[in-house]
Amino acid sequence: MKSLAELQAIRDRMRGQIDLRDSGDDRIRVVVGMATCGIAAGARPVLNALLEEVNKRNLQNVTVSQTGCIGVCRLEPIVEVYVPGQEKVTYVKMTPDKVASIVSEHLVNGRVVEEYTIGAAE
Repeated sequence: MKSLAELQAIRDRMRGQIDLRDSGDDRIRVVVGMATCGIAAGARPVLNALLEEVNKRNLQNVTVSQTGCIGVCRLEPIVEVYVPGQEKVTYVKMTPDKVASIVSEHLVNGRVVEEYTIGAAE
């Protein structure tokens, strides 16, 4: 950053992203549990893989964020997907390798990947 104008451009771009995040009820939210247990189980590489895959596919209606404890430590890393008008889907024992199929099947095509869900694990 070398000028005030450049700083203003960065601010305007970030404000646009925040506005996109806040507006619209049709956005899909993907939340990664990043408490101590999740991080120890490998949640950070899962979060990074999700961010990369969503950006690579340019999915404008998907927000990836992190949260604290989800409450089921033995099934970490945990990823929850919130699609408006549908029940929350909880994916457990996630790995970066599973992320591409979750994004393509669930986030893009609307089909839950049952084999990775909490129901299949229990």
